[in-house]
Amino acid sequence: MKKIILLALTFSLASCAEMQQTLNQFPQISQIPGVGGVDIAGGLKEALNKGITQQVSKLTSVDGFYRNEAVKILLPAELQKVDATLRKIGLSSLADEGIKVLNRAAEDAVKEATPIFVSAVRNMSFTDAKNILLGNDVAATSYLQSSTTTALYGKFNPVIKSSFEKVGADAVWTKIITKYNTIPLVKKVNPDLTDYTTNQALAGVFKMIAVEEKEIRNNISARTTPLLKSVFAMQDGK
Repeated sequence: MKKIILLALTFSLASCAEMQQTLNQFPQISQIPGVGGVDIAGGLKEALNKGITQQVSKLTSVDGFYRNEAVKILLPAELQKVDATLRKIGLSSLADEGIKVLNRAAEDAVKEATPIFVSAVRNMSFTDAKNILLGNDVAATSYLQSSTTTALYGKFNPVIKSSFEKVGADAVWTKIITKYNTIPLVKKVNPDLTDYTTNQALAGVFKMIAVEEKEIRNNISARTTPLLKSVFAMQDGK
């Protein structure tokens, strides 16, 4: 039963304002056969709060993606030549703005993920939890990625599309692509930036989840409560 706690550490994407209500949705399970009574729900909330504070909630703030080099969304390969060309003809500020609005949209989308992670926690079996605790440094992240990516894409994509309008990304990229396509001899482009940004946002989310998972697995000082210490001590002796 205690072994389930590792998963909770990774299921932590949402703004702090929304998190308390979300955490209350976790099942209040008091026992798992063969382990004894433990406040599983309390342990999940504890690990979630640590994950939110340390890593993932940062992605939802202004510049959460844009100023984080580990997850900053850069241009797809087909647009890198657009970026380089704009800079050569003195339009660096326009190129910079194009990258910034992609990241702004991703920051908006991450706020939509929490209910999906709650569902993943509910559906996790005891065997899943055991395998994850005793797995590799990103076993929990991998489980979460495989069980939530489809649902997250469905949530992120419309938010990013809407955010493009809100932050002016549509206008910026229409201007960039129109400007580029008028340059003599260039191959015209018309990329699907909504799909691209959605996938990059997902990649960034799981990268940050993995950061926190690795920290708690490998750094005893990161286990800041008795519950985290007792749970991950099991992993240390595997």
